[in-house]
Amino acid sequence: MLPRTPAPRARRTLAALILALTALVAAPTATATAAPAPAAAVSRGWNDYSCKPSAAHPRPVVLVHGTFGNSIDNWLVLAPYLVARGYCVFSLDYGQLPGVPLFNGLGPIDRSAGQLDVFVDKVLAATGSPEADLVGHSQGGMMPRHYLKFLGGAGKVNALVGIAPDNHGTTLLGLTRLLPYFPGVGDLLTTNTPGLADQIAGSPFITALNAGGDTVPGVRYTVIATRYDEVVTPYRTQYLSGPDVRNVLLQDLCPADVSEHVAIGTVDRIAFHEVANALDPAHATPTTCASALS
Repeated sequence: MLPRTPAPRARRTLAALILALTALVAAPTATATAAPAPAAAVSRGWNDYSCKPSAAHPRPVVLVHGTFGNSIDNWLVLAPYLVARGYCVFSLDYGQLPGVPLFNGLGPIDRSAGQLDVFVDKVLAATGSPEADLVGHSQGGMMPRHYLKFLGGAGKVNALVGIAPDNHGTTLLGLTRLLPYFPGVGDLLTTNTPGLADQIAGSPFITALNAGGDTVPGVRYTVIATRYDEVVTPYRTQYLSGPDVRNVLLQDLCPADVSEHVAIGTVDRIAFHEVANALDPAHATPTTCASALS
């Protein structure tokens, strides 16, 4: 049993816990910098509000970053990948905390969902489309479910594709179970980084999100997970239950793929091929190890 007051060993455990929690649904790197100006994204073909969806791809795609991410860094590979395939692609920043200029996705998740609501309306108004498709990494694959369920988003969204989403929270390999041994740490997380506390398995936010079922009618759901996810654990908790749901394990498509939580959402072209299939299921092609070259 852990001591009630932090002895040296307990302090090390506490430090490991806090580091692990701050890695929760991590962004591409721990040395993230402030997001470049929007022009940087436009220059690579996304966040271009003059883009009009084609008949082949009639819905804009909104990309939703993970915790500590931003609208640029999380999507440096996937956004151009989709633009090259003829999609109008947009990405937003959400979950900013006062006095925290470098990292996003830390604010209360229900408020972040409200920011997504506003952004989707902006994209639909610019493109003239009645619906959008959402693709999110980690928190970004889970947070939109609040928008769909509680903020009327189901009427504006055709599909949600979650890449390594923490749909049922995470135990982070059981480390969050240490919280009761360190009085005050849970309060610290709730006060300073509510976006992290909301993602712990069993939190009030996660409980409310999944009460009454994982899905809402009228939206197609795809979850793309990796066996080697070290952040959203156990990885099967990412899966959804309900109609119009497809749960995909990356290693079932390519056993040699060893992507973990960050790589699957930022650089893995096998996962991205499956994203493209989810966005256009009528023209889906088999996803294999060779998809990394497509």
